[in-house]
Amino acid sequence: MKANQNLTIEGHKSILVPYRREHVLPYHAWMASPALQEATASEPLTLEEEYEMQQSWCEDEQKCTFIILDKARPDTPGCGNHGGGMAGDVNLFWNDHDDPNAAEIEVMVAEEGSRRHGLAREALGMFMAYAADKLGVQTFRAKIGEANVASLSLFRTLGYRHVSRSEYFKEATMEVRACDLQPLSFAPGYGTYSSDL
Repeated sequence: MKANQNLTIEGHKSILVPYRREHVLPYHAWMASPALQEATASEPLTLEEEYEMQQSWCEDEQKCTFIILDKARPDTPGCGNHGGGMAGDVNLFWNDHDDPNAAEIEVMVAEEGSRRHGLAREALGMFMAYAADKLGVQTFRAKIGEANVASLSLFRTLGYRHVSRSEYFKEATMEVRACDLQPLSFAPGYGTYSSDL
């Protein structure tokens, strides 16, 4: 999405930066993990396909993604000096043709050393605040594998409610309206915007 191509959002523990070409090699290495493929319901891509995917994320106005940087880790070599190491990503997809103000949201913390430190919660909070304020998202929808207990719990703490279940995909669909977001994740000024990349 072009709206976030030069935008960073900084919180206490994390920084969200646009997914750029220099992030593809580390991202591709993450996605070679069978555990991450299963957790994210992803198919492995070749490196060339990963570069094509990154370009499509940058240009597709129905998708928005940020790389999550962990401020407690050093900068990832070859990925610029942004004040943290690559840890994961957050994504939005506008794929509900009946409701253009609804978007599907995803989060992944790929680096094991960055897990269980509140990074995903903070990144989601900043991302949702940005998406509601600047992109007009009114309903956030998450589809989570039923075996992913940590993610189900995380989204519940952010105010998401269970709305449906897919027996075939073994996943739960959870939603929250932007107007119902809990104050911790949606307080005005939560995160600092910068356009100086």
